[in-house]
Amino acid sequence: MRLEARGLGKRYNGIAALEGVSFTLEPGEVVGYLGPNGSGKSTTVKVLSGLLEPSAGKVYFDGRDIQTCLIDYRKRLGYVPEEQQLYPYLTGREYLELVGRLRSMPEALLAKKVEEFLELWGLHRYRNSAMAAYSKGMRQKVLIAAALLHDPDVLIFDEPLSGLDVTSMLVFRHVVRALAEQGKMVLYCSHVLEAVEKVCSRVIILHKGHIVANDRVERLRDLMSLPSLEEIFAQLVVEEDTERTARHIIEAMKLSA
Repeated sequence: MRLEARGLGKRYNGIAALEGVSFTLEPGEVVGYLGPNGSGKSTTVKVLSGLLEPSAGKVYFDGRDIQTCLIDYRKRLGYVPEEQQLYPYLTGREYLELVGRLRSMPEALLAKKVEEFLELWGLHRYRNSAMAAYSKGMRQKVLIAAALLHDPDVLIFDEPLSGLDVTSMLVFRHVVRALAEQGKMVLYCSHVLEAVEKVCSRVIILHKGHIVANDRVERLRDLMSLPSLEEIFAQLVVEEDTERTARHIIEAMKLSA
């Protein structure tokens, strides 16, 4: 069983967002998927989750084209999107119950899991409050809980740390490692390179719709003779002198009439 992207391409109004993107995700792997804004990262995630159909190439799960079995595939997928698209008038409990019922979970099991997740993520006292009153971090915890609720085989986390406090970040890091130990396949998209370096067994770096690196973090460090993932990323995809730009921003801030 594996998730495979094979020759993925996507065009918007004739402009290529992805071209020839191929990689695999194996059981027990946590793969970091990195790229600057506009690199095609979000497009890849939407194609892998079945929200977008590629202009070229295919996504295979367990040897089957996901476009031919989307309902079955989505039953085995957990997805935390970059944008928090929730129903604010629902309570945290109601939202998780809705997700579980849409996934046809047995009612007794669903009720048990919802209570456990609300308690473990520190949301139980707010279980009957509308999510419109939740903080960004609380809403993010609901999204993470919803992605894990049905014990999926494939998990796609797109900026999962958004809004989380330090303790919740540490809990999530341990959760990701435990998922890998259980043989889950995890694609982890984030701009927080330090977090990616700590939880991912392999990283894929995307630039202008093309993969420019796909290897273990340790091997990339050795090959490029650079000490950190942040410096590797900067070397491969950053096209401007960031320190110089920062100086100009400070100078502009201090301009006077």
